[in-house]
Amino acid sequence: MKANTGTYYTKTAQRLHWIMATIFIVAWAIGFYCANIMPSGPAKESTIDLHKNIATLILFLIVIRVFWRYTHPAPQLPDSISLLMKRAAHAAHMTLYLILIILPVSGCLLSWGSGYNVPVAYLFDIPRLVAKNPQLVSIAKPVHIYLSWFAGALVVVHILAALKHHFVDKDSVLLSMVRNKKA
Repeated sequence: MKANTGTYYTKTAQRLHWIMATIFIVAWAIGFYCANIMPSGPAKESTIDLHKNIATLILFLIVIRVFWRYTHPAPQLPDSISLLMKRAAHAAHMTLYLILIILPVSGCLLSWGSGYNVPVAYLFDIPRLVAKNPQLVSIAKPVHIYLSWFAGALVVVHILAALKHHFVDKDSVLLSMVRNKKA
């Protein structure tokens, strides 16, 4: 694997980033609404089903994204960024990747443990890997809830950092995920 000394992410990396960001934000907002605002009933059940159908797409896209990132490294950060901040950015990105795996897996375990299916984009269900299990639910539910809050906060920090790079530092970090000259 060779370091990307270019200024931009590839178009594929950009598309995967923005598609996954959109899916995450929409799934997060629906999950928040279901858990904290929506009253119980049939409408809530169908909204949770919508949440699952959207969120499970992340499981498939993260595999593609990790493979793409491994075979097409990110562009180097500008020299104006300190080594400590570069390491912090790398750690934050790796944490986001890990969350994008653990969060949907914990959601799957929560659904299966509660006796529900795990649908994907209204096309098919992920085969059940565990039977109904209240003990599993007692572990998966808080993991899913607390990790979703942490992920939401991390995404907000990610967005604010990108905006800081663009408007305060006036460097190419945000533009590297928006513009591109190569496939």
